[in-house]
Amino acid sequence: MSKFKFATKNEVKRGLPWEQYNDYNSHVYNQVRVGSKTLSDGVTVNKIDPTQRFSARMFTRERVMLAIERQDLKLLRQMSKYFYMKSGIYERLCNYMASMFLYDWFITPQIYDQKLIATEAGKKKIMEGWWKASQFLDNCRLKQIFTDIALKVVRDGCYYGYMLVNGNKAVIQELPVNYCRSRYAVNGLFAIEFNVSWFDEMFPDINQKKKVLKMFPKDIQQAYIKYKHGTLPKDVDSDTEGWVLLDPAFAVKFNLHGNDVPMFCDVMPHLMDLEEAQAIDKQKMLQQILKILIQQFPLDKNYQLVFDVDEMNAFHNMAVNMIGDAIGVDVLSTLADVQVADMSDKGNVSAVDQLEKVERTVYNAAGVSQNQFNSTGNIALEKSISNDESVLLDLIYQFENFSQRLLDAFNKNPRRLYYKVQILPTTIYNYQNLSKIYKEQTMLGFSKLLPQVALGISQSSVISTAILENQILHLDELFIPPQMSSTMSSNTNSGNSSNEPRDTNDDGDSAVGRPALDPDERSDKTNQNIESMS
Repeated sequence: MSKFKFATKNEVKRGLPWEQYNDYNSHVYNQVRVGSKTLSDGVTVNKIDPTQRFSARMFTRERVMLAIERQDLKLLRQMSKYFYMKSGIYERLCNYMASMFLYDWFITPQIYDQKLIATEAGKKKIMEGWWKASQFLDNCRLKQIFTDIALKVVRDGCYYGYMLVNGNKAVIQELPVNYCRSRYAVNGLFAIEFNVSWFDEMFPDINQKKKVLKMFPKDIQQAYIKYKHGTLPKDVDSDTEGWVLLDPAFAVKFNLHGNDVPMFCDVMPHLMDLEEAQAIDKQKMLQQILKILIQQFPLDKNYQLVFDVDEMNAFHNMAVNMIGDAIGVDVLSTLADVQVADMSDKGNVSAVDQLEKVERTVYNAAGVSQNQFNSTGNIALEKSISNDESVLLDLIYQFENFSQRLLDAFNKNPRRLYYKVQILPTTIYNYQNLSKIYKEQTMLGFSKLLPQVALGISQSSVISTAILENQILHLDELFIPPQMSSTMSSNTNSGNSSNEPRDTNDDGDSAVGRPALDPDERSDKTNQNIESMS
């Protein structure tokens, strides 16, 4: 601790006016050291340095609002990626929406020519086509691809790609979103244009540029060569150079409801408000734990010093040495009458409530329930999740149409046989309930594959597992399922012939259906009905 410096004795003897004496010490008084900081630092709230806020390093709130107002897609995407890396709330919002659906798909052969199922050769043809189509989609890794695309649609606003068929699978070559555009549609498909100047801007090195260019489709390579020779035609004379229209049969685009704006761009300004509120709240917390030890030196009736400067300096140093390295305790030695004015809010709303209010604003702007991430109750949470699912249905339909395009090679004669793919509405929240519903439907004769597919198992894996267990390992002979009303007929009992005796209950009736419960397990209403019948 540095010593408290006053005016020297000679200066006091010269009879300096009190005003000059005060001015003389004003610049010294502010430099009194208490621990590792000056006195002025300890009693005032530190100003928030804008350079320390992640959002202010690159963006300001005014800049974000202006970009939203002007629909500056390039800047909004840049901001969205930045907030995705820096804000945990923004990252979880994007991941929550993109990873909600499980993208389980189901292929159904639609048979229009009944002659196909009348012969064994026709059945074999249907089975082989269905098996190849299932294997093809399995090799495409649709679940992983759709999850990645959904994240980029939510974060960047849209996704551009080029479909490449490579043997027994198809892949999507992603295109840079800021160098693509779609101004019209062709036969219900987006007409996508790509600016090949991207290769020159991203890869100035000629050798690296050649390697990257070879990874792209032939029509893009040819368009780039024409661009370098100045022979690439323009769509309109006023257009900039480098744009080429891609083949609509292979170019793909995904967005939400025809809008290319990032889904949660309205959340960004509120995230910046939340960060600033958190910084202010932190400063308030530090100020609340601060304590100041004030020792006031007396003056005589003529307002002259009772103690000389050396004595006051000694008193100050003793107080500083007494508190030592105590955290949050400072020493103030003064001649003035000091009063501390409390500027805090005296209302019933605490600082925590104010901070939570700002945080709720973020989720309100996102349109997502805060309980989804920080559960404090389950009121209307289920309905909120259903609303979030409905927002992504448009993207699910686009994925379904894209998956159907992948099966065009298997639907060469759609008037006789057509393989239709559907994406089930399974999400991370409802897949168990949907599987139970599909299982209940099997009792009415519906699909036995859907309950397994809803649990995340592909159709081909379900069939392969059944063949392995029943026809190869014969596990159906080793593991006999329990008798259930859904697996029994009125004439058979777990494989017994109709001539063998059947189980009966105490009254001699056939034991068909669910076994009778013990009296203590029955409901009061059931016991009353049984007694009235006896």
